[in-house]
Amino acid sequence: MKREPVVGIQPSVMQWARESIGLSIDDVALNLKRPLSDIEAWEAGTEAPTYAQLEKLAYTLYKRPLAVFFLPEPPEELAPRKEFRTLPDADLQTLSPDTHLHIRRAHAFQISLAELFSGRNPAAKLISRELQLSPDQSLAEQAQKVRDFLGISIDTQISWSNEDVALKVWRQAIEAAGIFVFKNSFKQKDISGFCLAHDDLPIIYLNNSTTKTRQIFSLLHELAHLLLDMNGLSKFDAMYIDRLPSREKAIEIFCNAIAAEILIPSSDFQQQTQNYPKNLELVDDDYFVKLANRYGVSREAILRRFLDQKRVSSTFYEQKTKYWNGQKKSGGGGDWYASQNVYLSTRFAQEVVGQHYRRKLSVEQAADFLGIKVKNFSGLEQRILQGASA
Repeated sequence: MKREPVVGIQPSVMQWARESIGLSIDDVALNLKRPLSDIEAWEAGTEAPTYAQLEKLAYTLYKRPLAVFFLPEPPEELAPRKEFRTLPDADLQTLSPDTHLHIRRAHAFQISLAELFSGRNPAAKLISRELQLSPDQSLAEQAQKVRDFLGISIDTQISWSNEDVALKVWRQAIEAAGIFVFKNSFKQKDISGFCLAHDDLPIIYLNNSTTKTRQIFSLLHELAHLLLDMNGLSKFDAMYIDRLPSREKAIEIFCNAIAAEILIPSSDFQQQTQNYPKNLELVDDDYFVKLANRYGVSREAILRRFLDQKRVSSTFYEQKTKYWNGQKKSGGGGDWYASQNVYLSTRFAQEVVGQHYRRKLSVEQAADFLGIKVKNFSGLEQRILQGASA
């Protein structure tokens, strides 16, 4: 039976499943080690895959339940190019399958949140309802309003011992303000993160494959998207902004600027650098490191501040950041349970465990919410109860 063509598969669903994960027909043919004409015939409906081939398509390539392929038509699901307007079309059309899966996973988390919290945000005050940003208003005043809402003063910020503490506290403050923050390691390394706007249950989803300081900036950048009431999908290299339509370009420039102003208040920065040498292109890196440590940000963020003030040239900025990026080293493996705990929104994970303790969720249901196997629930449960990391 497994070698006979499967009856009842809709060609339109076959094409949708492939496109929704960002694969080309060539990609599928290569993975299945089948002629290109076979895949084309399956999507045209003139031929059909065997059951074994369909299983590989569903579980290995398209990451979809087998039952999906027997639906009469493709289910309604927004494609990234319709859902996100903050990347150029060409970039959206070339997102990796892994990035598509992270976006799909974030939507699944949003559905789970609605079920866990009965569609209502548990925060006393939801920042995305209370504050709305505007590119037409004072950058410094709006950034201060965000800081005030989050309860993070400049004195508090400079007291943090390192970037791990900085990321943890910023994340905790944003979660307390009603934004659920998830993370994961992206295979597509140039994606910094994305956010999904929602009246009650907005989500920020960060790429954990990068430095803590970069994650902090991405966290504030995506928060800005949410406070503009829009979805966002961002890359590390800001050159993509130049290829956006004028409206979207202005939005991305604003989100970068407000994130920088929140993290590095211009009034404090001006005070700290007033005695710095006039020609900053000749100074030692320690000048930038000192400021980066003060604010818990990257050296690039500090240098960008000087670029905006026209105290360094764009050529110097590009050369220096390229050099610094070449110095960075990726970390090792680590504890799987610790990693999973870091990836999950703290409030979400604690609610799942809490409902399991109150016998509202079985261990199978709780594991399903957390996206893990039942056998791993006990180990992750202990990590969640011990508290969140950065």
